[in-house]
Amino acid sequence: MRLKSEIWVKWYLRQAANAGGMGAVVRHGDDTAGAIFIKINRLNGLIELYGPAPPALDAGDDGERRFQRLNANKPMTEAEAEAYLEREARFDSDLWVLEIESSGGAHFLDGWLLATPG
Repeated sequence: MRLKSEIWVKWYLRQAANAGGMGAVVRHGDDTAGAIFIKINRLNGLIELYGPAPPALDAGDDGERRFQRLNANKPMTEAEAEAYLEREARFDSDLWVLEIESSGGAHFLDGWLLATPG
């Protein structure tokens, strides 16, 4: 059984904080089933963006959420990340956006992250 988005977000932010990360909800989505996007702000003007894995790969045997890095192996600028998220929000107004500040790029998604696309 998959956790509600709101509960997962609270848990994720607590895990990040426990590991020394600073995070916040930038956009509050649907509490039950909103898609979750995570911006890793490298504090140098570059962003790594993570979002839901494609539906066929999203839920493993355990029913947990799965994420993928959306900008392959190249960080985005803040403007590129915001434009991407704005396009997604036009498609799905119930999405969540979380931002983590991490100069080292820590994403705190161990166990939920699929292989980086192409």
